[in-house]
Order: sequence, then structure tokens, then C-alpha cells
Amino acid sequence: MTSAVDPKVPHTSTDVLIVGAGPVGLTLALELRRRDIDVIVVDRLTERAPYAKAVGIQPRTLELWDAMGVVRPALDAATVMRGQLVYVNGVRTATMELSLPSQVPYRFAALPQYETERVLAEALARHGATPRRGTEFAAFDQHDDHVVSSVRDTHGRSTIASRYLVGCDGAHSVVRKGLGLGFEGDAFPEEYMLADVELDWTMPTGFGVRSLHQSDGVTDDLLVCIPLPGDRRYRISMLVPDELASAPADSGDVAHGLEGSRAPELRHVQAVLDRLSPQPTTAHTMRWSSVFRISHRLAQRYGGRRVFLAGDAAHIHPPTGAQGMNTGVQDAANLGWKLALAVRGHAADGLLESYHLERHPVGEEVVGRTVRHARAGGVGSDETDPQVAMAREAQLLVAYPNSPLVGETMTPGNGEGGPRPGERAPDATELGQDTTAFGTRLHELLRHPGHTLLLWAQDEAAWTRQRDLAAAVEQRFGPQVRSYVLVAAGLPDASGITLRDNAGHFADGYRPHGLAGYLIRPDGYLGYRSDAITVDGLAEHLAGILRPRP
Repeated sequence: MTSAVDPKVPHTSTDVLIVGAGPVGLTLALELRRRDIDVIVVDRLTERAPYAKAVGIQPRTLELWDAMGVVRPALDAATVMRGQLVYVNGVRTATMELSLPSQVPYRFAALPQYETERVLAEALARHGATPRRGTEFAAFDQHDDHVVSSVRDTHGRSTIASRYLVGCDGAHSVVRKGLGLGFEGDAFPEEYMLADVELDWTMPTGFGVRSLHQSDGVTDDLLVCIPLPGDRRYRISMLVPDELASAPADSGDVAHGLEGSRAPELRHVQAVLDRLSPQPTTAHTMRWSSVFRISHRLAQRYGGRRVFLAGDAAHIHPPTGAQGMNTGVQDAANLGWKLALAVRGHAADGLLESYHLERHPVGEEVVGRTVRHARAGGVGSDETDPQVAMAREAQLLVAYPNSPLVGETMTPGNGEGGPRPGERAPDATELGQDTTAFGTRLHELLRHPGHTLLLWAQDEAAWTRQRDLAAAVEQRFGPQVRSYVLVAAGLPDASGITLRDNAGHFADGYRPHGLAGYLIRPDGYLGYRSDAITVDGLAEHLAGILRPRP
């Protein structure tokens, strides 16, 4: 990295500079540090904000955190989300159970954002990195082979040179503004208030409550209660009372997020509960409260060349269904492994462009869906199949079918029923080995930084052939691709890289034919499949992702 640097200004350098130490920035930093990429994370706040802003943790996020090694501490701090009870004018009109198929390993959870940030920051520290708090990002200059950023802290201005820059700096992103990207959308006219309180009611544990008052079919008052860890503790959302209402600032900036100038008091919260609570209750132990506004906007692009956007810097929308932070975590998981390959010089041309191509359509879908749900009465209000609605909210249906990074070589008809390229790789339980007493989950095999190749063998001849292929893949691709051979239940030997499909869950989920192979990307999506897998066929696919080894 070469550029003119003011010798009077303190200067450091890194591989990737991340702006924002929220859940998205910390997830990205952890993904990079897992791959030994040097990172610097800066955040203007001197400490984590003690607010339960984003609280819903989707099953797909927990799957990603599993691969990253942080799911256990996250679950230790979380509480379960079992469903939601819906009331209209005091009458229960719906009960939504948050149920998922048995082969999905995690359920819906709730975790205050400050706890999510703690879990991720502690994991990042174990990988040798700590956010630089109290450091405000000011501006950047993008060059052909690096980016020079200007930051400020209590010691004054300094510069940071990095190979890449990622803005995870929220709805008011300085990085996005520096790129000059459009952030088109609109704001909801309503103003809301949030509060973190305990309630003395006897509503079912683990269920959220959505209580509406409607006149002539139009909602004019609402109460939304989301369970938090603790004894009958909830984050509750309500329309703001007149005495706290204000017009949005006429500054041309995005009207989205918490507004610190007016904090609702417990009496404001109690007044809404008195009107809308399904049973008489008293609020107490208010930890924090705030007024907030909601906008829905999508960045024109998620960046390019050496500067990228993730999370709220790229997309904002209503909190309906707890999609925002989880979508940002998936942004980070998608971008992290690609950036790591680029920093190491192992990325094929165009790999980083795939970040926008894959994630921008996802952001567009999430923004549109959450706006529809917010206006039409809640999660799943436009779905006819409740199972599809649950899977979509769990973010298990996120897929990249049109990505240039996915492909297949399949005999017509042999791909029916299993995951298609670009879709989430399903989990499968009860995989066995003769060296273990207990079963293994397929997703446990994904707990490493590279691609995972799953090779299917129905009989002993196929098993011998697939083991030979796995050895050839290791010789050709080294640690970039880790192979496993999955064999049918009747085969005798299962040790080393071989696992036996004891209960048939892999066969049921993937529907393999012939000498099948499935290449799973580092972010847990199926990149390539074939019913006659070969090293050359795999290499042809990976040529769009990895530079050939010397």
C-alpha cells in the first residue's frame, strides 16, 4: 500500500478496516480473524449501548454462529421465543406457534443487543482483536490497491490504511455517504416508543404479545411485547403519546432509530398497558426507554472495488419479524470469507462483486416484506402456508439461485427433492462413526473456514471411489476444501473422514443419486452439486471462486 501520508498525523495500517462495533461489524471481524486476517474495528461510542434494540435471533443466525464458535455463549444468555399471541380490541384473534422441522438444529431466541455484542466481542478478543471505541470515522480516500481513512479520538486525528473498508455504521452511515450511493425509500409517519420493563401478568412464558385497537378496520393504537431473558421481562413497542410527539428533523437525513432527546417515563408505558394489555398488569423495573422512528430504505449498491456496506448501512426497514440485525449478520457471513480470500490473494476475479449480486436482492426482499407485514398486521400476513412463513422468518429460505458462484452437473430428474445450488445446506442428525459413541450433526462438519465437500457412497465400490476422490481433492486444493464421505447405513466401516448415515436423515434431506457430491460454501450455502462428481468438474466450478494453486 503506497500513498502520500501526512507525517505529522499518526498512521497505522491493516488488512480490513470495519466501521461500527455492533453485531454486524463484530460478526464480520470475527469471520476475518478466524481466517487470520488483520482487522481494525472502530466505533464512536466509548462503550456498548445498554439498550435492548435488536433482540430477535433467528435460527439461521444461530447456525452461522455455530460455525463461528459462538453459539454456546449466545444460547447461555438468550431466552426462547415460542410464538406470538395476537389480540384485536381485547379479543384474541390468532396464536402463532414458532415451529420448525426437526432437522433444523436451533429455534427462535431473544437476546438483548448489548448481550449479542458482548458475546461477539469476547469471541473476537479470543482471536486477538478488540474494537477501538471512542474513535469516530470521518472520511476515506479509495485508491487502486488500498483505502486511506481518517478517524478521530481523544488524541486527535489519525489515518488508517487498509486493503479494504467496510461500513457497518448504521442507517446514518458515513461510509455510504462517502461512496455517494443513493439510499432510496421513505419513512413511516408514525412515531413510536420502546421500553425495557418487567410486567406482573401471567401470560405464557416465551410468547410475544401483539395487541391492537382498530376502528373501522384501521389500527389506531398498538402494543407489542417481546420476551427478554429474565423474570417476565419484555421489550415493548407502542405509539408515542402526544406529549412526546414531534415532527422529524428537517435535515434531509434518514429518520430512523432511537431519538435520545425524549425518554418516555413509566407512566407513559403504563397508560398504554392500561388500554391494550390482554390482562391487567403493572409495569416496573424500567431499564431504559426511548422514542424512535422507522424508515425503509435500500442502498443503491452494497459497495464495490475496495469499499463495502453491510447491515443497516445497506438496508433499513420496520422491525417486524426481527429481520434487520439477522440480515446484517448474513451480510457479514457472505462478505467475510470472500474478503479473506481477496486479502490472501486467493480470490478469483470478480469474487467480491458477488457480494452485491447475492445480498442486494435479499435486502430488497426483506425491506419489501417487512413493510408489507408492518402495514398488513404482522408476520406472515401475506403467506398462505404457515410452514413457509416460519421458514422465511427464520431466514432458512434465503438463497442465491442466480449467483455466478453456484452451479451443478446433474442428470435431468436427479436433482429433485434435495437442496439446489445457492440454497442453505440442510443439517442432518445421527451421522455415526465407529470412533464415537454419539451421533454427529452434519453442520458440525462445517466448523472450519473453508469449503466442505460431501461425497455420497451407496455401496462399498462407491465408497472406495469417493475416498480416492477426497484424497485427490485434498492434494489439489489443500485446506481450501475439506472432504467427508457419507455412506449408507448398511456399510461396515465408518472412521476417519467417513460417516455413516445411520438414520437416513442425510439421504432424506439431500436425495443423493449415483456418485453424488455437494460442495458447501464457507457461509453454509450449497455452491455446487453433481451426481457424478469429479475433481476436474469441481475445479471448473471453483475456478470462479479460487485462484489456482501454484
